[in-house]
Amino acid sequence: MILLTEYQQRRERILKSLDGAAAVVFAGEGSGSSWKPHAHFVYLTGIRNETGASVLFDPSADDLKRQCVLFLRPVDPEAQRWDGCRDVIGAELKMRLGFRVVARTNYLPQAITGAARRTKRLACLHSFAVYPAEVSPDLAVFRKVAERVTGVAIEDRSQLLPQMRAVKSSSELATMREAVAATVAGYKAALKMIRPGVTESAIEQTLERTYQTHGGTGLPYDSIVGAGLNGTILHYNQNTAVTKAGDLIVIDSAAEVDGYAADVTRTVPVSGKFTKEQREMYELVLRAQRAAIKVVRPGVKMCEVDAAARDIVEKAGRGDAFIHGIGHQLGLEVHDATPDGRLKPGMVITIEPGVYFPDRKFGIRIEDDILITRHGNEVLTAAIPKTVQAVETALMAAC
Repeated sequence: MILLTEYQQRRERILKSLDGAAAVVFAGEGSGSSWKPHAHFVYLTGIRNETGASVLFDPSADDLKRQCVLFLRPVDPEAQRWDGCRDVIGAELKMRLGFRVVARTNYLPQAITGAARRTKRLACLHSFAVYPAEVSPDLAVFRKVAERVTGVAIEDRSQLLPQMRAVKSSSELATMREAVAATVAGYKAALKMIRPGVTESAIEQTLERTYQTHGGTGLPYDSIVGAGLNGTILHYNQNTAVTKAGDLIVIDSAAEVDGYAADVTRTVPVSGKFTKEQREMYELVLRAQRAAIKVVRPGVKMCEVDAAARDIVEKAGRGDAFIHGIGHQLGLEVHDATPDGRLKPGMVITIEPGVYFPDRKFGIRIEDDILITRHGNEVLTAAIPKTVQAVETALMAAC
């Protein structure tokens, strides 16, 4: 659980790091139960249910209380009949959200313009978009402000939040360990039911139901349960096929706790035993993963981690079958904010080499969550079986 004081400390750190420039972070627009706020906004506020909200950082404000202001949409009585009641602005709301000043979003243009007039510096905190996508929301707003206030400079501070988010606090790591524990329980339950004739959806349901009963509060991504040829499709999520004897199943699924994700993949034989060819390829992927994990430590670049795994796969003549990267940052998003530079203590990354053979109707991927420590790393998801012997033993024990 992330305490209110930690969110406040994050905002104070941003305010100081801006070095006098003004900045704004947007939650994003949307509606309905599927809407999710931008992870930068969640990281700074802990608020997940306020579409259209934003946080303005204005170091130039004379009133210290107004140097960090939360803006919320105006209350709409008719909309509340559909979406539920929203609180009026008052002392109780400010205390609960951890802001000394809360205002409505219709005052945000005036506040940003005033900050721009005083500071003449506006800093972009949202990551820049690639073309031809729409520009990032803060850059879009700042361009409009710069048309109306002379002499305003727009600065790139888009690495500031990724650098903060990538290095997890003790409370963030504790929450991620809870997500891992729920994930471990889910995989143990799933391994007990895998046999020919079981549907991919039944395995998916067992995983996700077990996550929930072991403290999971959601899913960071749609579960992938792909048997046979389906296991060669990286983002397969139909999960409707019936497993057959001789199939391998690629299971890429994990729990989330309070917005923090785990991310795990295991590949298991439906019949309880790998064939000779499957075992050969599985052990190749496992060697590649272990080689990559071995080099994970502070100061290393992800490209070096990738090279350690890819070198093994390529030397085995299977380089063309390894069609994706070695992994990614993990946290509030399953593909979490990724700063430039080298790995640092407190970061959590995934390591997930894989090889895929559509012509042979099987794929293999093994993925674990790795915490970078001061002197090396810790495999957070080590409790989920992944050696050939451990996988086969777990499957056969359920028969």
